[in-house]
Amino acid sequence: MAAVGAAVIDLAPPGAKQVAVGLFGTADKPAILLLVTLTVLLAGAGIGIWHRRSAADARIAIGLVVGAGVVASLRITSASLPLVAFAAVAQIGSAIGVLAWLGGRASASSGLASDEASSDEASAGRRRFLMGAGALGITAVVGGVVGRVLVDGRANRVASGAGTGTPQASGQPGGGTVSMPSAIEPAGTPPPDASFAIDGITPLVVPNADFYRIDTALVTPSVDISTWRLKIHGMVDHEITLSFDELVQLPLIERYVTIACVSNEVGGRLVGNAKWTGVRLLDVLEMAGVQAGATQVVPRSVDGWTAGFPTAWLHDPAHPRDALIAVQMNGAPLPVEHGYPARLIVPGLYGYVSATKWLSDIELTTLDAFDAYWVPRGWAKEAPILTQSRIDVPGDGASLTAGAQAIAGVAWAPDRGIKTVEVAVDGGPWKPATLATALGKATWVQWKIAWDATPGQHIVEVRATDGNGDVQTAERTPPDPDGSRGHHRIAVSVS
Repeated sequence: MAAVGAAVIDLAPPGAKQVAVGLFGTADKPAILLLVTLTVLLAGAGIGIWHRRSAADARIAIGLVVGAGVVASLRITSASLPLVAFAAVAQIGSAIGVLAWLGGRASASSGLASDEASSDEASAGRRRFLMGAGALGITAVVGGVVGRVLVDGRANRVASGAGTGTPQASGQPGGGTVSMPSAIEPAGTPPPDASFAIDGITPLVVPNADFYRIDTALVTPSVDISTWRLKIHGMVDHEITLSFDELVQLPLIERYVTIACVSNEVGGRLVGNAKWTGVRLLDVLEMAGVQAGATQVVPRSVDGWTAGFPTAWLHDPAHPRDALIAVQMNGAPLPVEHGYPARLIVPGLYGYVSATKWLSDIELTTLDAFDAYWVPRGWAKEAPILTQSRIDVPGDGASLTAGAQAIAGVAWAPDRGIKTVEVAVDGGPWKPATLATALGKATWVQWKIAWDATPGQHIVEVRATDGNGDVQTAERTPPDPDGSRGHHRIAVSVS
């Protein structure tokens, strides 16, 4: 089911991604799996009914359904042909066997029904048939769910041995050890004035467990660190391949960076700030020797997903950026769902063109030679994160008491930073908010303003001005093709 779900994502028409994210948010993948599961169950029910008319046609239908699953499975780069073939044969054999068993029960029920004296037995037979069919369907679904849990559990167990980011050697899958040196440029602890003590405001640094996740992986990739390799190739002077041990022995640095999903609506939650530890991407690229004609960096995931961004983004003298091959998140090994063992963090770019999880490959090419995963699906090829601000406190639709009230939230414009934040009530004049101390231009900043709330219904809106002096536009646009625009507005009631 996961393979079919992945095919649904890959083959979905332009705009389908935004619809799914808009409807289900970070629960988009469970929703897709549920849809696929229900579709398979309905198809199975239809085949079961048809089997009573034509057993041969039902077997052909089983072959077509399983064949669709085989094709979907073989689209996954890590798929094993022998395993896929074995699974297909097992599925076809078990499905035909189940149909034969259910058909036998149905025939027995029909035979009993022809005898008026055995009406009770006939009813009991039909009930047993339906209960048996239902039990098999439930068993199939539960089996799929259990399989998914076991796969994700294995992935998390693999990551749990990735080390702690300390100089000591850490146990690795496969019996190896990797020494994780300390960062030569630690980020340090945020100062007290970088956060406001306001209930409900988004934390300056989002805990790993609460950090948003948007990607196309229905089954979280399980990567064995002992065999993982990072390949740098394409338009380079010499191709290189690094093991995890070789990667982390390069100079490690720590940076606080805010990343965002292009699907994030105005005021949405698909954005987060974390402390990332990793190797400078430029350090690794310089080892390979990037050729002068290379204008695009194309990172690939272990599951074949691709991103792509201009090489010029890494060399802009006006905005020095430390793009990272990150191996830790908030001082801990990357969680599996966030890209273990390594991912890219590129300040200032939306994730769909840069933040590749489960990184395995970086190719240097030209902008004209390759379009990454989301570009043919209608999203922009170049996607700098737009200047945005959000009201966290009070919440939309909140009921407040008259008098002093705090309005607060976060604003971001990586990698330009935030210069000012302003708030307006009921279309009145823009009033400056107080900013917390920013951790850097690559991170969001908290803001607050005091409001003397008067009774009635009110509309509160916010706008930000970035470090370049550009004011956030009020004109609303949808997230596609390059990010949502507009002021975040909330409605509150004061009594």
